[in-house]
Amino acid sequence: MSWHAQLDLNYRLEAARSVARHQHKGPLRILQSLYPEGDTICHNVLVHPPGGLVGGDTLDITVQVEPGAHGLITTPGATRFYRSAGELALQNTQIRVAAGGRLEWLPTEAICYHQCHAENRVRFALEPGAELMGWDVTAFGLPQANQPFAQGQYVQHLELPGVWLERGRIDALDTRLMDSPLGLAGHKCMASIFFLAGSKLDKHRQSAALDVARQVIDGHSLHHTAGATSPDGQVVVVRVLAPLVEPAMDLIKQVWAAWRAHFWGLSATRPRIWAM
Repeated sequence: MSWHAQLDLNYRLEAARSVARHQHKGPLRILQSLYPEGDTICHNVLVHPPGGLVGGDTLDITVQVEPGAHGLITTPGATRFYRSAGELALQNTQIRVAAGGRLEWLPTEAICYHQCHAENRVRFALEPGAELMGWDVTAFGLPQANQPFAQGQYVQHLELPGVWLERGRIDALDTRLMDSPLGLAGHKCMASIFFLAGSKLDKHRQSAALDVARQVIDGHSLHHTAGATSPDGQVVVVRVLAPLVEPAMDLIKQVWAAWRAHFWGLSATRPRIWAM
């Protein structure tokens, strides 16, 4: 039996406070809104009680940020794509940010289990003046538990229409992709953190964002497998390969903290769930 869950989440300013309003169908929830940084930034935890997806399951997530609101979304644990008998397991996320709005999309990692057939699709739409910071982390198998990703397929899709598209298909049987120095080089985790803007970034702001990220990378143990780039004036990206999730997550959290200060003048107030 397949499950289809849906969540619609809306951030809006109400009396100078960013407020989250949401509706759901099926096993997908938003926990209590928290304000560790004051009323202007609303922190939320997105929860999928089953804990994973099997073939035929679909999660549809829609996030809308209204003008002037600022939301931060994270998850309590990994999204697990389990073994499939052939049907696709799909997580489909649509994020729209209005002018003057800000969103931080910071889910924990997706794990591709042996024999999964999965797609993780995220599409962003930003109006001029809107800004978003997000990341995407994918783990292949459970190497520390001796559970390799020996068979299976996974598609990752990240898109800012007309500006930026990253779509990759990972096939566990493609040894040139999985093991070649021109591919994943045997690494079991790939991660990206990105800053997206609805308008072209000022050249100084764009260049400084790359410099800030590269300073973090240079001081990290993963500096040989990480890099920062700006493929468009509305996009800055850091990508990293790692043998495990933890060092990759450590690096992108450091970049997140540095970019938060650079782009928005904010300190790195970590969501409470990250400490658990």
